[in-house]
Amino acid sequence: MNFSEQDLKQIDNKGLTLQKINRQVEQFQDGIPFIDLESPAILNHGILKFNETERKTYVDAYDEKRNEISVLKFVPASGAATRMFKNLFNFVAKFNPEGEESFSAFAEKNNDKNLISFFDGLEKLPFYNLVMEVIHETYPDYSAYATDKQKWIFVNVMLDHKYLDYGTFPKGLLPFHKYDDHISTAFEEHLFEAASYASANGKANLHFTISETHSDKFKAEFNKIKPVVEAETKLDYNISFSFQKQSTDTIALTPEKEPFREADGSLLFRPSGHGALIENLNDLDADVIFIKNIDNVVVSKFKENIVEYKKVLAGVLLELQGQAYTYLEHLDNNVLSENELVEITEFLTRKLNVDISIEFEKYALKYQIDYLKEKLNRPIRICGMVKNEGEPGGGPFWVEDHRGNLSLQIVESAQIDLSNSIQKDILSGSTHFNPVDLVCGTKDYEGHTFDLLKFVDPKTGFITQKTKDGQDLLALELPGLWNGAMANWNTVFVEVPLNTFNPVKTVADLLKPAHQM
Repeated sequence: MNFSEQDLKQIDNKGLTLQKINRQVEQFQDGIPFIDLESPAILNHGILKFNETERKTYVDAYDEKRNEISVLKFVPASGAATRMFKNLFNFVAKFNPEGEESFSAFAEKNNDKNLISFFDGLEKLPFYNLVMEVIHETYPDYSAYATDKQKWIFVNVMLDHKYLDYGTFPKGLLPFHKYDDHISTAFEEHLFEAASYASANGKANLHFTISETHSDKFKAEFNKIKPVVEAETKLDYNISFSFQKQSTDTIALTPEKEPFREADGSLLFRPSGHGALIENLNDLDADVIFIKNIDNVVVSKFKENIVEYKKVLAGVLLELQGQAYTYLEHLDNNVLSENELVEITEFLTRKLNVDISIEFEKYALKYQIDYLKEKLNRPIRICGMVKNEGEPGGGPFWVEDHRGNLSLQIVESAQIDLSNSIQKDILSGSTHFNPVDLVCGTKDYEGHTFDLLKFVDPKTGFITQKTKDGQDLLALELPGLWNGAMANWNTVFVEVPLNTFNPVKTVADLLKPAHQM
């Protein structure tokens, strides 16, 4: 594909290279192959489940070691709240408060149960009083209006840029939970939650990936709540932020697979999805890293169960990592009996779910040692998995690569060939889904941080159809952070209860018990 001097300058200014752009174009032209599912990961076949005694053992093991290691909580928080309010934007745009159509008829016509739930629980919303204050200042006759008109005004005041403008807020800074003495954001809840499991030696370290446009808002919010949070938890908080790097953007193409150009002739680049955050994760240095999405929080009275399972996952990580480190040191010294070689291969297959080559036994000892070291010396992720009860999201599967090797992966339905009846049947046999509940070990046995970019599967990702200024285009998303971006990590899945997963995808979710005191 030919690019002008101006194009090359634009590519360079974004921190990209022509080689990287050409690889992206090849992915558009060749297409991204579907994932080849071998079977669903289920209990006792890829997913572990622990009883109360086992859970306590892992919790105690983590608590015993946490002051000897560095701990960090990593929170992807770059999303705006726009999607949360999608149905409310539609309501404001299409419902005529002065018209003949009633609210009930509108909701029924749009088959919008969330809209009905929203208004049924209106006074329980954390921002109800805030909205009403603005309404009383702006609409002195509000109480005299018809109920349907009041509904429209309430939503308009919430969303209109002249008033509260919640639709453009970062999700992490929206009013999320209402307590007796204050209203908290999801950002604040993550700080309090981190105190219970992601803190050590009197400090709590958190890293948030945010949009650059929201940077000042997050910093101002932290400065406002820091004295209260630190006084209540008796911890020092170290908060850092990063943005999705422009160098991870991908070029957009026309449906004819030519470069999509803006009105001024420049190339269009698009953010490449949350998989780009592997670069942000790669810049961090900690022994144990917890990963959890910004909107998956609960009010304080429900935190105990959340904390227990976070510690369980961390305890599993430290146990497996410690054993892997011991074996790697033995492999380094080359002082190994045949029994120990067998022991290491069994640890890889039974504990880390690694598929050992059928040719392994034919290798000379030197190559067996090199092979085992390469399989062992990788980042480790322990992923909580929740029983599937209809929630959307990726799921845990055994996946077969082009060489016939099996591995545990988190797979989105968009990566599966649903026209293939065998693959569709495997998908339907899935029992669990991914709530984005990870504890990661990103250091090798010598204490050096892995280059996580070496463990990405570049052949995974998504090609999607989008529009820009009314014109169709093709967009490329990089491998998802917990999909292809971690494809070559050693992976362990652990069942966690559904009540540890409480995301806020629509504003009506704030009315669920986990978000109500």
